[in-house]
Amino acid sequence: MTNTKSPLVNSLRGATLDEILNSARQIAKDILTVDAEQVDTDARWPERGIRALQQAGLGGLVVSEEFGGLGQGALALVRVAEILGTECTSTGLCYGMHCVGAAVIGAKATPDQGERYLRPIAQGHHLTTIGLSEPGTGAHFYLSETKLKAVDGDSYQISGTKSFVTNGAHADSYVISTVAADPGAPPGQFSCVLVNEGTPGLDWQLPWDGMGMRGNSSCSLKLNEVKISKRDLIGDEGDQIWYIFQVVAPYFLTAMAGTYLGLASTALRIAQDHLTSRTYSTSGVSLAQVPVLQHRIGVMWGMLERTRQLVYFAASQVDQGGPDALPALCSAKAEVADCAVNLVNEAMTLLGGIGYQRGGRMERLMRDARAAHIMAPTTDVLRTWVGRSILGQPLLAD
Repeated sequence: MTNTKSPLVNSLRGATLDEILNSARQIAKDILTVDAEQVDTDARWPERGIRALQQAGLGGLVVSEEFGGLGQGALALVRVAEILGTECTSTGLCYGMHCVGAAVIGAKATPDQGERYLRPIAQGHHLTTIGLSEPGTGAHFYLSETKLKAVDGDSYQISGTKSFVTNGAHADSYVISTVAADPGAPPGQFSCVLVNEGTPGLDWQLPWDGMGMRGNSSCSLKLNEVKISKRDLIGDEGDQIWYIFQVVAPYFLTAMAGTYLGLASTALRIAQDHLTSRTYSTSGVSLAQVPVLQHRIGVMWGMLERTRQLVYFAASQVDQGGPDALPALCSAKAEVADCAVNLVNEAMTLLGGIGYQRGGRMERLMRDARAAHIMAPTTDVLRTWVGRSILGQPLLAD
């Protein structure tokens, strides 16, 4: 189901990070700003925005230059996701999950996988995503119960159910986590495989109808004895835990942190615009001149900027292989969740009745922001991991 409708533009080959970010800003301004309200109202997958990102070459943001990608890392992903999140958090999430999938494929790609998946991704012809969460494991997304069975020398068979698959039924391929196929594998070993859209046995459930993030098509997927080629195994059998903490978590957490950072920035900007544009008719005093409001907007600015610096630091640690990458990443997503919810709440207070109107921009921001705490890994899980990491304890202890 490779996207062949959109011709490759990809003017970003060899581009600097600033040029990449400028391209993302233009797409956010021209398309996301226009489509975001309808995406939310109709729970519509943000196709125009995603296709524009692919055409510009941003679909290959984290794909290596060897396969025609931009060769960027976590910092570039967080910066692009932040730009998208300022206008449409659904688009930020959809794009981010595509980049996570591309990073997982690319981490140990065989030459064959590079040509069949990474090169088309870089060319803007292929959209991917990840399917890790399951109904029975909840926030412990790294524990899979989906079965992977070797049926002959060349094929696997997959059976199980995935929940909250972002880009569900719209992607061209899905990175699916499974139990390791080897019946003699030790408990806790998992594998990742690629499943192409349209493969017999894929059964998409009811359309996503969430309170917020309504455009991301996070559907449930049943895999009914789905047969795939063994060449679509990612890495080696039992590799999944390595992928989870070396690839999935770093790119997922930075993509989510960037998206919600963008949302928080929008809340602050709306509050700032309101205070500088409103004047009391009785006195002629601008709201921007009221000391208590000056204080509150100052607190908001400080919360946003310290969170932004943590997020950028965490992404830089990932790219550099720094020793603080794991606790910084976990803290970044947790702190962004607090920041997004708190800034939206504060902005609504500063806007008064105008901000509380049904169907307004603040309502959408409020509904979208709340999802930041419950997207696995949840805020509580992340903060526990931070504590374990800095205390030298096993991350996945019971």
